[in-house]
Amino acid sequence: MTILNSPIGRGRLLSYAFMGVLIGALIMGGVGNLINPPAPDPLFTDFPSSLQRFVSYKQLKTFVKETVSESGYNYPMWGWGIGRSFKGAQVLESAADASVAAPGDYSTTNIQVEGVDEADLVKTDGLYIYIVSDYAVHIVRAYPPEEAELVSTITFDQMVTNIYVDGDKLIAMTMDDPWVYSTWSIPDEIWVETTKVHIYDISDRTAPALDRTISADGYTVNSRMIGDYVYLVTQRSDITFNEDEVWLPRFTDDGSTTVVEADMIYYTNVTEPWYSFTNILAINVQNPEEQIGYESFLLGPSTTLYASRENIYLTSPSWDWSSDSTNVYKITIDGRSIEFTADGTVPGRVLNQFSMDERDGYFRIAVTSGHVSRNGAMTSNDVYVLNASLGIVGSVTGLAPGEDIYSVRFMGDRCYMVTFKKVDPLFTIDLADPENPKVLGKLKIPGYSDYLHPYDENTLIGIGKETIEAEEGDFACLVGVKISLFDVSDVENPRELAKIEIGDRGTNSPALDDHKAFLFSLERNLLVIPITVAEVDADDYSSTPPANAHGEYVYQGAYVFHVSREDGIEVTGRVTHIDDPETFLKSGYYFDSDLFVERSLYIEENLYTISQGMVKVNALADLTEIASVLLP
Repeated sequence: MTILNSPIGRGRLLSYAFMGVLIGALIMGGVGNLINPPAPDPLFTDFPSSLQRFVSYKQLKTFVKETVSESGYNYPMWGWGIGRSFKGAQVLESAADASVAAPGDYSTTNIQVEGVDEADLVKTDGLYIYIVSDYAVHIVRAYPPEEAELVSTITFDQMVTNIYVDGDKLIAMTMDDPWVYSTWSIPDEIWVETTKVHIYDISDRTAPALDRTISADGYTVNSRMIGDYVYLVTQRSDITFNEDEVWLPRFTDDGSTTVVEADMIYYTNVTEPWYSFTNILAINVQNPEEQIGYESFLLGPSTTLYASRENIYLTSPSWDWSSDSTNVYKITIDGRSIEFTADGTVPGRVLNQFSMDERDGYFRIAVTSGHVSRNGAMTSNDVYVLNASLGIVGSVTGLAPGEDIYSVRFMGDRCYMVTFKKVDPLFTIDLADPENPKVLGKLKIPGYSDYLHPYDENTLIGIGKETIEAEEGDFACLVGVKISLFDVSDVENPRELAKIEIGDRGTNSPALDDHKAFLFSLERNLLVIPITVAEVDADDYSSTPPANAHGEYVYQGAYVFHVSREDGIEVTGRVTHIDDPETFLKSGYYFDSDLFVERSLYIEENLYTISQGMVKVNALADLTEIASVLLP
């Protein structure tokens, strides 16, 4: 398969690596066992379909031996071993004045749930910008813009995946590089992926000081920050060594290691082709004296996380080819307290975190079930409503047969869902009565939306791809990036108020699969997203270019839009970090650069665009350049 839309983001690369690991495990374990999984041992089947804890290490070993080892799947999934320790902070000479008050009007990370922060590559507190750059975190004085400068850089021996900022604390999460043996005292044949959480005191931004380091075995599934607590979810699949011994989960807090004993580990009777230890840690980033809260689970691979202020929901797909379903686990959180409270199962598979939502004690989830196959089986798209115990109480099923879900957004008592195969149906679904959800209306238009964002309670912004239906065959050709404004005030008759298309086939944006690249302000009618533009040169063709003609890259940078119900969607300007046009001529079908704009934010009347190599400041009013800061 040839992938024509580029570039590939950091997060997607990690996802591809993980999928490669899963495929490797399948090959080693044998596909036959997956199609016909062994029946679970009767010893572990006569209890309700709810998680419970092992009573002893012996029972854990027996469970692993009988239910895991014989399945042929639980080969170690190679990943990131534990690397070396923190290098240190590079302090730069700076006139930064910590006494300058941060302005009150600045943008923050685009998150799903109010009050539940999400880690990202870029954070700001209105005065400084904190930027992840591979093995470093840069701290840039951002305000006032005329005094913008790099004030310090923290360097690591491990890849930094993302960060949080909480007052005068910076939290950096790292994953160790592949093929590095663990430094913990474990057998040589065990590979242990490790996530580290580094907490810095940044009260002096010119001299960050390391406060605390936490190491947790397993790669990072996801995380959230609520108040002063970071909730980190990790997963480790290499659970056995010496054939029948189990390597118990563990974490280290500033050199002190805690091993999670077997009688503290939850497990489920749901048969899985392979199992992993999933660990949830609650870390108070402001109080290093407070002990870490934790829970560990022996589950199938956890893939998607949704979090409200009170609960974390983890999903684990069934890997049985004969049917697809998703297991959902509910964990209640309160400060350092972590408590498993319910589990349930729904048919189908989840797209991403926006396919899930919690409201008034109910959990809502949108799924695609089935697969298009030669025997005529078709996909179906469904929405299920689950009660506090994760029992299904209501559903809408059978939507858009033969299509897949491309985006979902829950807003209050409504669900908006986009499916796609050749055209884009936007469904409006009423969830006011949890036991009787119903479809109210739908809109069918060319193209599709990968991400839906609320403009206001009756209006949606959709960002995705424009499409052209093929003259022959049951498919459509993807072309440029499409931004739509949908009016859903009449839920039975949603309509497209406005749309704009940028570029030709090959044009792409990180915002299509990473909502944190999406900057929007209703008060300012402002939308900013990074776009890599490809254009087809008609002179290269003797007649009209075909619909599947791939353009050549001509631009990369932040597009700035004015968006309103009255005026529609208008491009007001764009900002690039790349001055040399030769960069694009040499790019071919894949374009990447340290000057690729990844994020944008505003502070007062200034727009900041951020790449791996630069921070640029432009006036929001007319995009006049004010300053730029080069990053090492």
